[in-house]
Amino acid sequence: MNRQSLLRRPFTYRFYNVTFVLIALNIVVFILGQFWKVRLSIGSIPGTDLYLALIPQLVLKEGYVWQIFTYMFVHDGYWHILFNMLVLFMFGVQLERRMGSSEFLLLYLVTGVGTGLVALAFGTNVVGASGALFGLLLAFATYFPDARVVIFFMFPVRAPIAVLVFTVLSLIFQLTGAFGRISHLGHLAGIVVAYLYFLVRLGINPIRQFLERR
Repeated sequence: MNRQSLLRRPFTYRFYNVTFVLIALNIVVFILGQFWKVRLSIGSIPGTDLYLALIPQLVLKEGYVWQIFTYMFVHDGYWHILFNMLVLFMFGVQLERRMGSSEFLLLYLVTGVGTGLVALAFGTNVVGASGALFGLLLAFATYFPDARVVIFFMFPVRAPIAVLVFTVLSLIFQLTGAFGRISHLGHLAGIVVAYLYFLVRLGINPIRQFLERR
């Protein structure tokens, strides 16, 4: 069996609600952070922020390599996790039914870890599932190009248009440094990694899918 066929070997279709498992894991880690405090010279911080968030200095100098994976389950406040879990629910349930739970989970984790590697390469601290969620947005637009997505809580647009809008805005914000607390680099990385996943793993070109449905 050559490498190409191994990369594209399909999973047996199964549906086991992995979206809700991911949401539960995020909530458990968030609750853990409310009780697990680590005392530093600057004061007490959640232990999840120190040990599970992606901090490139700790990954490279202390060997905290697991942070490339665990960061996507750490969130910075109630609104952060609430919004991200809402997005995960909205896109995740439909994508999981369309792709099957195993393929969906692989997409989610590859996109999240890929985003973490990009953040590590740029020396950027990052927390949250946003990179993986932007990957899911691209996947949703690929499979459901005629679906409507409400952006900025008021404008319903076709899913591919939403991908374009968020990609352009993330690029502008990354270049200008606007909204510095948000990982715009992570958003862009999530879209790029998911795009490569569709090309390499699934043999689907999302851009071609968008153009064919204009």
